[in-house]
Amino acid sequence: MKKSTVINTHLSSVIAGMGHMDWLSVGDAGMPVPTGTEKIDLALTKNLPCFIAVLENILSELEVQKIYLADEIKTENPTQLQAIQDLLPEIDIEYVPHAQLKQDLAKTHAFIRTGEMTPFSNIILESGVTF
Repeated sequence: MKKSTVINTHLSSVIAGMGHMDWLSVGDAGMPVPTGTEKIDLALTKNLPCFIAVLENILSELEVQKIYLADEIKTENPTQLQAIQDLLPEIDIEYVPHAQLKQDLAKTHAFIRTGEMTPFSNIILESGVTF
């Protein structure tokens, strides 16, 4: 049995397959996922699991060099923005319009759906290297 923190089979496999500058997305329960993008649905019920818990779990195994967030998170969900910044204090953030973020999901290896029920709780993680 796997000992490390990401024990979801599909999520662990996606993380293991990531290379430098590949994208992985994590989001709230309402984010539309483009056809053709793998969706790993972790949502059980409202707010379970929450966005930050899933993000924290992924960050335990994925090296991240940059993140992409919707501009709208600044005004519509500043609490979530602060939680993201607390988890990734040294990581560059690029803000894009929410419509662009939704389109960019088509470029990600997978979209991880959480049970999060707060607006604009969506992120694209750009993988870094560990050497």
